[in-house]
Amino acid sequence: MSWLHPLHLRRAAASILSGGVIAYPTEGVFGLGCNPLDGDAVRHLLFLKQRSPAKGLILVASDWHQVAPFLAPGQPTRQDLPARPYPVTWLLPASGRYPWLTGDSDRQAVRISDHPQVKALCRLTGLALVSTSANRAGKAAATDRLSVRRAFGSELDYILPGRLGNSCGPSEIRDAVTGKVLRPYQENS
Repeated sequence: MSWLHPLHLRRAAASILSGGVIAYPTEGVFGLGCNPLDGDAVRHLLFLKQRSPAKGLILVASDWHQVAPFLAPGQPTRQDLPARPYPVTWLLPASGRYPWLTGDSDRQAVRISDHPQVKALCRLTGLALVSTSANRAGKAAATDRLSVRRAFGSELDYILPGRLGNSCGPSEIRDAVTGKVLRPYQENS
């Protein structure tokens, strides 16, 4: 698995830790990511994507401990949430300490990823990562490195080579408190 080469992962992690914005493969599409604690990096990501800060952002992590600081105390853990056979991004009450991540919402979107590169990046950086689809607002999400390059050119600090997971698009988004599905999972057709 050359796409799991440590050099690529280290370069991507170094870019994140130095305040950069990268693109990387996730379960179903390429994502744009950065350090969620770096407000300047988050603002730059939003600028590149042409996304309103009011919409909020998803965090991905390799384990629940990486997202816990962004959530209000007493939130359920991954084991407390209903299991699904596909990736689910959960909306949970936010800590309120990182408004640049939640936008106009009092919820933080989080997903514990099973994608090997996402997990490796989170472990290398020691962080949950911002994860939003790699596209300009209103355009189709990128599903390969070439699409990312066409959309962003040299504006990104790094594009991590790799393969998408087995999903056919962005993850389902579900409110953990109400159970409401805000974005359904799309089955392969």
